[in-house]
Amino acid sequence: MTFKKNPKKIELAERIPAGDWLRRWWLWLLAVGLLGFVAYGQLIRSSGQTAGAVKPGAAAPQPAVAVTAVAAKKGDIGIYLTGLGTVTPLNTVTVKTRVDGELIKVLYREGQIVKKGQLLTEIDPRPYQAQLTQAQGQMIRDQALLKNARMDLERYRVLSTQDSIAEQQYATQKSLVRQLEGTVKFDQGQIDNAKLQIIYSRITAPVTGRIGLRLVDPGNIVHATDTTGLAVITQLEPITIIFTIPEDHLPPVLARLKAGERLPVEAYNREQSKKLATGVLLTIDNQIDPNTGTVRLRAEFANKDHGLFPNQFVNARLLLDTKRGTTVVPTAAIQRSPQGTFVYLVKADQTVTVQPVRLGPAEGDNTGIDEGLSPGDLVVVEGVERLRQGSRVELKGPGNGNSKKGK
Repeated sequence: MTFKKNPKKIELAERIPAGDWLRRWWLWLLAVGLLGFVAYGQLIRSSGQTAGAVKPGAAAPQPAVAVTAVAAKKGDIGIYLTGLGTVTPLNTVTVKTRVDGELIKVLYREGQIVKKGQLLTEIDPRPYQAQLTQAQGQMIRDQALLKNARMDLERYRVLSTQDSIAEQQYATQKSLVRQLEGTVKFDQGQIDNAKLQIIYSRITAPVTGRIGLRLVDPGNIVHATDTTGLAVITQLEPITIIFTIPEDHLPPVLARLKAGERLPVEAYNREQSKKLATGVLLTIDNQIDPNTGTVRLRAEFANKDHGLFPNQFVNARLLLDTKRGTTVVPTAAIQRSPQGTFVYLVKADQTVTVQPVRLGPAEGDNTGIDEGLSPGDLVVVEGVERLRQGSRVELKGPGNGNSKKGK
């Protein structure tokens, strides 16, 4: 098997000498090397410029964090004991009938405030008026018999002194007079009872308070033995709150009550966002609940505006003492970590430092500081989530330019 040579390739090879081929390859290699050297120089120059712009170990400056800061103040702050309580009326009365009969009138509106002695309902009094008339007639008859018996007794007495009648007859007449006197007294009792039943047929309010929904409608027959009653009245002025505190706090409360002090108590709603009323501590229960380790207290409130409603759940705050002349900051400035509580303190160079503090009592939106701050120190209350030790800050909001900025 034979291969034929390409005559064109043989002709081209014969035209270009071998030395010219070598010189062309070297020129190509030299050009590629020059291009690589130029590219490497450009890379070194750009790297040098970058290294000159940012020095090794230097960090780029961080922008200032906008925060709101307020100055710590010197003031008084209350020491409170807080407990969950229930509004409890001093008097809750279920109005019932004391006589049987038909309910003919309801003279109140559901939910209205009724006064003590106000007429509420009426029961048909005619049966008791008939009983009164009958008892009065019986008494008139018995009084006539008594009068005649007394006249006979006087005659028998005269005859007895003259020995005209037997002594036994005189004694019998005396006994008859006493029996009739007893009968007349019995009749008087019947009259009084009938009059009382007529009074009971007009049912009045036993206390002043708010009357609830009607439980019996007119036209129904009611009985003294009914358990439901006709209506319920709860006293609203004054009203009390029963709340609990831990037994460990009982000794100082007892000491102040024994000293005759009137301890203020404030009532707040469930969320503790609104104060409902202010009253005074009335008394303390006579035993501690062994299951919860708490003791019950009763506080009294005037409740003129009826802001407290029976069986309402409230948060009661008992003012035990007042700490005067302490350092006070907003509670929003207090931060917590595994190491304890702290605040971000603004220094004179517009940076913040982490300042550990020891907390005192809290009242509302303010917290007392027992150790770590002085009046006038500037603490951050808004924007703390973006702060770290040494962060630069820019103060915003009112009240940031007239106070000492850090220590």
